[in-house]
Amino acid sequence: MDEPLFGAPPVTVAPGAVHVPGWLGADAQRTLLEHCRAWASGPAGTRHHTMPRGGRMSVSMTSLGWFWKPYSYSGLLPDGTPVQPFPEPLAELPRRALDAYGRPLTEDDPPYDIALVNFYDADAHMGMHQDKDEHADMPVVSLSLGDTCLFRFGNTETRTRPYTDVELRSGDLFVFGGPSRLSYHGVPRTRPGTAPAWLGLRGRLNITLRALGRP
Repeated sequence: MDEPLFGAPPVTVAPGAVHVPGWLGADAQRTLLEHCRAWASGPAGTRHHTMPRGGRMSVSMTSLGWFWKPYSYSGLLPDGTPVQPFPEPLAELPRRALDAYGRPLTEDDPPYDIALVNFYDADAHMGMHQDKDEHADMPVVSLSLGDTCLFRFGNTETRTRPYTDVELRSGDLFVFGGPSRLSYHGVPRTRPGTAPAWLGLRGRLNITLRALGRP
């Protein structure tokens, strides 16, 4: 058994980027997985987005709070129905995550109101990109469930080196903000079959929490 029992100390990957292994315990992971399955099968649905140059994302995405489409947010789904609100079960996670990150939320901060749930099957990957469609500069909160992935965290200037490769396992937290808020990052590959057996998930789920803010 190689899953951490009580998590591990936070690791600073770059200035403003912190990895907290084993942040979510087994019960919290199971509960979050149940919610993700319900959101994906409900009105929010799940989609493989087509990028402006015609490529189709190998990762399927569920948008909550605001609907993401390359490269903007909308309050409406493609069929014109409202986006499912930011889920109540996620309401406290940003606060807890930023406490672990060392940057507590304040009353003046814009609220976290976006959740993007990405599903990776054995062949899925995510190219190097920046999360720059939000108007607020609040840290991005990322949670992992299921299969381990190779997470590549780069710099703010280019998709190429220098970058750091990090293994993200089920239950891990990764937060990036401040000088790393616009760093390029991606997932070159997952490691199929590495999800904990007790979770009951084949593949990887990544839940990212963001604050849209206002222009």
